[in-house]
Amino acid sequence: MSLELLKHKLDRAFGHMDVNGKGSIERGDLLGLGARILVGFGEAPTSAAGSKLVQGFGSVWQTLSTEIDATGDRAISPEEFRAGMTSAFIEGDRFDTVFGPATEAFAELCDTDGDGSVGPDEFQVMMAAFGTPYEDVEAAFGRLDLDQDGNISVTELAEAARQYYTSTDPDAAGNWLFGPI
Repeated sequence: MSLELLKHKLDRAFGHMDVNGKGSIERGDLLGLGARILVGFGEAPTSAAGSKLVQGFGSVWQTLSTEIDATGDRAISPEEFRAGMTSAFIEGDRFDTVFGPATEAFAELCDTDGDGSVGPDEFQVMMAAFGTPYEDVEAAFGRLDLDQDGNISVTELAEAARQYYTSTDPDAAGNWLFGPI
C-alpha cells in the first residue's frame, strides 16, 4: 500500500476544491465547484437534481469545516485537508456517510438521460468541471468503465470516487477518476 499515492491524490483533490486558487478551501470554493458542474450540464441550482447537488456539496463543506479546519478560520489549508481527510475519512469509516450523498447527487446529475450510467460525452462535461485535460478523459473513461460496456454506471462512478479518496491500492480503477495520476 502506498501512502505516497494517497497523499498525491489528496493533494490533487485539494487543487480541484480550491476553485479560487487562494491556497485554501473555503465554502465558496466548494459551492463554486458545484456551480461549474451545474453550468456544464445546463442544470439550474433550483431544479431537483441541482438542489440535491448544492445540498450535498453544502453538507460536505459543513463537515469539512467542522472536522478538518483545525484553526477555525473557515479556510482549510492543504496540510489540514491531508491530515483531516486521512484521519476522518480514510483511517476512519465516515467517507460514505459524509461524501456519499454528494457523490450520488453528482453521479445522478451526470446521468443526463436517466439510464443509470454516464456515457463518454457526459463524462467529458464532468471532467471539464474538475479541470481534467481533454486528452486524459478518454483514458480515464476506459479505466473506469469496468465492464467495458461503453458507459460508467452510477454505481461504478460512486465506487471510483470512494477509491480515489480512500484507496492506497495503486491498481484501483478509481485512481483514474480525474485522469492518470
